[in-house]
Amino acid sequence: MAITSANQLELLQTAEAVAREKMIDPELVIEAMEDSLARAAKSRYGAEMDIRVKIDRRNGNATFTRVRTVVADDEVENYQAQLTVEQARPYLDEPKVGDEITDQVPPVELGRIAAQSAKQVILQRVREAERDRQYEEFKDRAGTIINGIVKREEYGNIIVDVGRGEAILRRNEKIGRESYRPNDRIRAYVKDVRRENRGPQIFLSRTDPQFMAELFKMEVPEIYDGVIEIKAVARDPGSRAKIAVISYDNSIDPVGACVGMRGSRVQAVVGELQGEKIDIIPWNEDQATFLVNALQPAEVSKVVFDEEANKIEVVVPEEQLSLAIGRRGQNVRLASQLTGLDIDILTDEEESKRRQAEFNARTGLFMEALDLDEFFAQLLVAEGFTTLDEVAYVDQDELLSIEGVDEGTAEELQARARDVLEAKSKAALAAARELGAEDSLIEFDGLTPQMVEALAKDGVKTLEDFATCADWELAGGWTTVNGQRVKDEGLLEPFEVTLEEAQTLVMTARVSLGWVDPAELETEEEPVEDEIDDEETGA
Repeated sequence: MAITSANQLELLQTAEAVAREKMIDPELVIEAMEDSLARAAKSRYGAEMDIRVKIDRRNGNATFTRVRTVVADDEVENYQAQLTVEQARPYLDEPKVGDEITDQVPPVELGRIAAQSAKQVILQRVREAERDRQYEEFKDRAGTIINGIVKREEYGNIIVDVGRGEAILRRNEKIGRESYRPNDRIRAYVKDVRRENRGPQIFLSRTDPQFMAELFKMEVPEIYDGVIEIKAVARDPGSRAKIAVISYDNSIDPVGACVGMRGSRVQAVVGELQGEKIDIIPWNEDQATFLVNALQPAEVSKVVFDEEANKIEVVVPEEQLSLAIGRRGQNVRLASQLTGLDIDILTDEEESKRRQAEFNARTGLFMEALDLDEFFAQLLVAEGFTTLDEVAYVDQDELLSIEGVDEGTAEELQARARDVLEAKSKAALAAARELGAEDSLIEFDGLTPQMVEALAKDGVKTLEDFATCADWELAGGWTTVNGQRVKDEGLLEPFEVTLEEAQTLVMTARVSLGWVDPAELETEEEPVEDEIDDEETGA
């Protein structure tokens, strides 16, 4: 095949036809043709030559040129495509590094093999352009609902025709045991769009909580307009779901708007989700109030919130326990997902027993440690004292406010408490030394002997060991594993060391060891202060 006047216009016509078929820019097809012709010319004139082809966009004329680049004397690597400044003087008046010398060469005859190679180059470039076009088209549709037609099923996964591409609905993303046949219409949530070697991969989902949120957005105009906002969604796909909404217009009831006239709006969503029962809950900034709403239809007697552990205890009447927990724990699990809290549910009787057990344990502690009778120990617990430290170091006036306690009794109580604490500290210090704790750790400001003992038991015996600890290893925390919140026990958690305090202790240790420059810490903190100032001044 030769590039002659007979087939010059065919190049442009072919490019236009391919571009229309693949819905890509014709320019990309022509550039692929230019590359394929240049590759064929190199096989004819020599692979080391820099042969370039330019196709005229108006008449299809293909111009073949050989290009040589002027380089420095010590940079010449390819004598067929490069030349020095001196070698370029016959061709250019004032040659300099970077200049190019262009010579036109005769068009090439494409043999069968060369033509096949050129065709492969064009097809490859066209495929890449098509993939790029598909990715650019669908990447911005992630997080939205898409309609498609089922093409086929592969190992339980559904391949869906979404217009200008194919998407996949994996079997674990389908609701329950729903099945589809070819040519069935399907509506799904675009969960992810990835660029991969085999082309853009579009992953669909019908179980994602955001699928339900997007369905409500389509059915409820107030959500689409931003008057009502969906704050949280939790789903047990195909069975039950909870959705928390808030209205920014006092005249509009968010729950009523989502339910619709005679339940028309929510029923449209329920129908799409294969009969999934949906609880629509008013969102509230107060976490305890929000949790009470989230546990509907169960009634809640009391809520106890532990901010540090991000954990909450809910007390319900005995007859409401099964309703609050739900079948197989479904209700409390969805409420936990909705609020982001770890929820423990107790009955009134269970909470009463637990509080009594705590009361008895604290009473026993004071009786044994301070040598008190049961009545006096119970009096201390009833007044809110929970530990020996509180008794030893509290302001004496608080003890004097207890009925029957005079100044002499208060002084005696505090002296006994301090003696016990001092004896415990000495015992802890001796145990820590026996475990191998070094003076660098024992003398570190901020750690009590009991803390040093706990660290030494876990193998942290030097200040260097302590400085390598992460803050959560010391203070503890929570990790989400497979959707379940798992508690990470901290080495110093029994001593109520917070995450911020642990971070400060570790950074102080690193500074004292010379691992961190204090000036760098100050520099890191300054921008935060600047941002606060900017916000306050409206900058």
